[in-house]
Parts: sequence; C-alpha cells; structure tokens
Amino acid sequence: MAFKHTSVLLRETVDGLEIKPDGIYVDATLGGGGHAYEVCSRLSEQGSFIGIDQDADAIAAAASRLESFGEKVTIIRSNYCDMKQRLQEIGVDKVDGIVLDLGVSSYQLDTAERGFTYRVDAPLDMRMDQRQSTTAKDIVNGYSEMELYRIIRDYGEDKFAKNIAKHIVMEREKAPIETTAQLNEVIKRAIPMKFQKNAGHPSKRTFQAIRIELNRELDVLKESLDDMIEILNPGGRICIITFHSLEDRIVKSTFRKNENPCTCPSHFPVCVCGNVSKGRVITRKPILPSEEELRDNSRSKSAKLRIFERI
Repeated sequence: MAFKHTSVLLRETVDGLEIKPDGIYVDATLGGGGHAYEVCSRLSEQGSFIGIDQDADAIAAAASRLESFGEKVTIIRSNYCDMKQRLQEIGVDKVDGIVLDLGVSSYQLDTAERGFTYRVDAPLDMRMDQRQSTTAKDIVNGYSEMELYRIIRDYGEDKFAKNIAKHIVMEREKAPIETTAQLNEVIKRAIPMKFQKNAGHPSKRTFQAIRIELNRELDVLKESLDDMIEILNPGGRICIITFHSLEDRIVKSTFRKNENPCTCPSHFPVCVCGNVSKGRVITRKPILPSEEELRDNSRSKSAKLRIFERI
C-alpha cells in the first residue's frame, strides 16, 4: 500500500514558519513529506531541510517524494525526542524553523496490519517505530487492571475507564486478547448501550489511550519542547499541530512558560529569579482548519496549530 497522508493545515503551517530561503528547517514528524515538500520548495540552493521520522514506511515515502530537491534534503530515522543529538551528529547546532505534526498518519490508520484502527480487524500492534519490541497486545494483556484504568482514564479521558479495564482483565483470563476486533468487543460490552448511540465509536478513546502509552507520545512531547525552542535561531519559529486536548495543553503551557518564565511572586516590584524569556507566542488562539479543509479532509476536524517565535 502506498504511503498516503493528507497534510493538515499545510499552508497555515508553512506560512507560519516565515521561511528564510537560505535557512535550515526541520520537520520532526516527517510522515509522507507533505509539509516537507512545501518547505523545500521555498528554499534556495543554500537552504537545507532535515526530516525526522521513526516509521520506516514514512521515511521511504518521503525520500521518494523529496528526491527532486537533491542534496538540500537530509532524512534521519529517529524519534524527535533525540532531535538535538541527531542534529549535532550531522553538524547542525541551530535551525530556523521546526514543524511537528503530532498524532497518527492517515497511512498508519488505513494500513490495517499496523493495528492502529478499531475499524478493521488486525493484530494489536500500534507501534510507530517497528523496531520497538513491545506492542499494544503486550499492554492489553500485561498491564494490571489499575494500570489499564489509569491510561484509559488519563490518555483516553473515557468516563467508563474503570469498567473497560475490568472487562479487559476478565476477558484475557479466558484467553489472550490478540486482535483489534477482540478488543472492540470487550470495550462494547463495558459501555452501556445508551451511551454508545451518540458518542462516536466506543473504542476510539481506549485505542487512543493504548497508542499514547505504547509510543510514550505525551512524555516525548513534554521532554522535547524546551530543547526544540533552545535550538532555534533568533527569529526562528516552531509550528506544532495537535489533534487532542492532552497534546494541545502541553504545547500551550510550554509556549507560555518559555514566553514568561518568571517565577517571582506577583507582588515583587522587579524580577529577581533571573529567568529570561525565550521568545513570544505568535498564536494567542490556535489556528483551526478552514471550512474548505474540513470539507475535504474529515481527519482535520480536531487539528490545532500553535506557533512560537524565538527571540
């Protein structure tokens, strides 16, 4: 299956970078290379682009898509949490812009055997990096009831988390839960029918929770953002697209903290903590998809773009 992914908020993100033709730009979630292609097309011969992704299929697709840009493109297979180190390995200390398009690609959702989607029966996998040995199946069958409850409550924000966790543990005592369809059935039984009618697919929140836990998505985001802002040149920008409130909250609060890091009590007449602002938040409110984009790509529905500029 060809790696197909429609880039969300494409124009808004690339315009938001305010690209300098001779600059150095990083797409830390390269995917199929949609944002990357647009960035590269705005660079001069002196400009350079670095794409980072942990998914081998994404790397192959992006390499093919960006081939015409020749040596101005470097692609690295890695998790973006190691960006600073990976860039230093190729002699890059500072960059002029960074793109992060979080969440799951259309390709990952549409490729049944990757096990990300609850809509098709497939092995419970959900690994963004297939070099990783642990899969969603290990979480579903190996976590305690309390651990399952915690992740479904915190990462899925599902009010039936306790009941879902209980049903998973009861079911796996009979036999291991190995496929998405098996897990779907367990979740359906754990949620009262009257709540299933108008609340979308009953498995959506639990699948999201397991995926976030398996790929450490929120931890990686929290651990990486300050470093990313640190490696921006003055005037450099970071554009981040989130797809659920958990991610968006982390981005919003990290941007705010980097803009105003002062920890002095509000009644102090002058700042004595010594924390200096790293830059400014460009988007006081997040940029949302246009009506046209929502019409053309239903998966853009929950997308939010936030932008921070280094000073």
